[in-house]
Amino acid sequence: MLSAWVRGHWGIEALHHVRDVTFGEDLSQVRTGQTPRIMASCRNTAVSLLRIGGWTNIAAGLRHHARWPDDALTLALT
Repeated sequence: MLSAWVRGHWGIEALHHVRDVTFGEDLSQVRTGQTPRIMASCRNTAVSLLRIGGWTNIAAGLRHHARWPDDALTLALT
């Protein structure tokens, strides 16, 4: 029971680490209204789509799709 909680906790921390390091979330100046929550949801969606697409390195996936944006459209359709 405790081990499942610990794994779940670190799974959430891993996502927060990706959002902070890769997307620079802590440096964001968006702080009012619902915008921070919306931006977090957009970042989570991007991470999820990249993982579904087989990317294990989110930063590499973002760089790839920045260079070839048409690939991002096919990623969203999978």
